[in-house]
Amino acid sequence: WFGSRHNLLQMNEPEIASLGIGRKFQKPTVFEALSVFENLELAMAADKRILPTLTARMTGEARDRIDEVLETVGLAALRFQPAGILSHGQKQWLEIGMLLMQRPRLLLVDEPVAGMTEQEMERTAELLTRLAGRQSVVVVEHDMGFVRSIARKVTVLHQGSVLAEGSMDQVSSDPKVVEVYLGADDEEMG
Repeated sequence: WFGSRHNLLQMNEPEIASLGIGRKFQKPTVFEALSVFENLELAMAADKRILPTLTARMTGEARDRIDEVLETVGLAALRFQPAGILSHGQKQWLEIGMLLMQRPRLLLVDEPVAGMTEQEMERTAELLTRLAGRQSVVVVEHDMGFVRSIARKVTVLHQGSVLAEGSMDQVSSDPKVVEVYLGADDEEMG
């Protein structure tokens, strides 16, 4: 649905977002001095020019949208807490929530569980699995246990090219994947 006329490498962040693509990188980027609610409010899809921003008022519909996203990412009880006091995992969920405020059609998420506790990883897996029913979700992750918990289809890349694609079981038993990522050949595996 993006068509061949869009080269994402030549676009800036607002242009990419206007296509319906939300991107979340490994290190969470939130406004730590603002509350969880205010972070979501700032991220809301709206006219961001100076005058409309200065005269904007919170509508019931906007408040409902923020409440919906707070529930989705599991931060409703922390809505008035400063983002700076959240755990690493909670900051990750807040940033995912900020992307959801834009109503993306495609969500690109880079290493969402790096630095998380086991419990945070489980909650992140549940969140991303639920989101996959609402929009397309592409996750880049090196934690294979996490990938196994969320992936329907896995694509393994090596030096910028597709090495293998299929279910987690298929790619993890693919001899090329084993050789490249485990440094083993068939004799060592036997």
